[in-house]
Amino acid sequence: MTTASTNATVAVRDLHVRAGDVPLLGPVGFDVPPGGTLVVMGETGAGKSLVAQAILGTLPTELQSEGVVTLDGKRVDDWAPEERAALWGRRLAALPQEPWRALSPLMRAAPQVRETYRYVASSDDPEAAQAQAFEALGLTGAEMRLPGALSGGMAQRVAFAAATAGGAPILIADEPTKGLDTDRRARVVKELAAVPAKGGTLIVVTHEATVARALGGHLLVLREGRIVEEGKTRSVLSTPRHAYTRELIAADPGTWPHAKPVTPGEMLLEARQLAVVRGRQLLLEGLNLSLREGERVALVGPSGVGKTSLLDTLAGLIAPARGTVHRAASLGPRAIQKLYQDPPAAFSPYVPLATSLRDVANLNGAPWSEVEDMLTRLAVPTSLLARRPDAISGGELQRIALARALIARPKVLLADEPTSRLDPITQARTLEMLTEIAEARRLGVVLVTHDGDIAARWAHRRVVLG
Repeated sequence: MTTASTNATVAVRDLHVRAGDVPLLGPVGFDVPPGGTLVVMGETGAGKSLVAQAILGTLPTELQSEGVVTLDGKRVDDWAPEERAALWGRRLAALPQEPWRALSPLMRAAPQVRETYRYVASSDDPEAAQAQAFEALGLTGAEMRLPGALSGGMAQRVAFAAATAGGAPILIADEPTKGLDTDRRARVVKELAAVPAKGGTLIVVTHEATVARALGGHLLVLREGRIVEEGKTRSVLSTPRHAYTRELIAADPGTWPHAKPVTPGEMLLEARQLAVVRGRQLLLEGLNLSLREGERVALVGPSGVGKTSLLDTLAGLIAPARGTVHRAASLGPRAIQKLYQDPPAAFSPYVPLATSLRDVANLNGAPWSEVEDMLTRLAVPTSLLARRPDAISGGELQRIALARALIARPKVLLADEPTSRLDPITQARTLEMLTEIAEARRLGVVLVTHDGDIAARWAHRRVVLG
């Protein structure tokens, strides 16, 4: 698949991406013919999303690219503006890593998808087409919700429905299954696999080996911006040659040791007979939950069941519909910190990351050396801090969000899918670091995760919702 081909739908030659003088990606080259699938795996920050952005022409303005990208044999940079506009949705569709960047915040879910069926696909019955797509993706009941009222997994699936509504034969999907439970992940994989099955072209960026294995096709493994291994996906995953590929596959959470027992301290949070409502919809009722010093509690359950809304209620961001949340009197105004499922929502898009972190450090009397130490422990280069949030990978931003929350020295951390964008190796290292800090500071953690193995092995207790 990497040799030159005149009839390749997508062809990339000698692609390089850099930030000023800092190389981020390259050289990368590949062909994906009609009916073909390309899967890109690798460590967080290896450049997986940069490959997708370079093909789409959506690289952040502060990044520069070199190389040749062609669609149907024509260079992308040769397309006239009107030709490029005609491509979107009809010939080329994209699902970005952050669904909020693909959805209008002011339009409800079903009308947003129906609009694509009506104006892009010219469907004779856009309402029926949208209803069928929502049923296939398990979105029935979410039709009239605004994106802000959707869980991260539901927003991901709504964005997927909108991206594929036009029937474009080329689909580029960046982490399309992050934050999804097993059943909904299988539904999305089935929809993805239908693209090459119908003669289309599929390019998927993922860190999940199960997703890569299910999609098959050709696999590129990236590390530090370079291809370290490639070949048929199932062959590479079954008999990896490169040590990094073997490490990536072996880092599955199912192999982690179980959490060491802890002696719980002071009661920090206690919910009694809690009912949670969002957008007039009852999500949870009759819930009892407690968190003590040094304790780690995992919340698991299907996407859309109310895990994120429960964290918001525990944090005091939304009021309980019924029941009570008792917070310890010892908790100060910044003692409860929440990590958002979609880290871009927690950062100003116009402010350099260094400014965001420096503001939090100054507010909490933390020296800058503590910030640098935290980032080092999270394997985040401090050079990234000169950039804005949209100029780094989702996984890098996720770890910077964690560092920013910990700099505030909270007593309670409410973490909503804090490692969903991380490759298995980085995920394991990040949660190991969080374990060390939680034990040293006697930090209470409530972790939302879709991964049952993480819940069973990293947490002291597991609460199943729905």
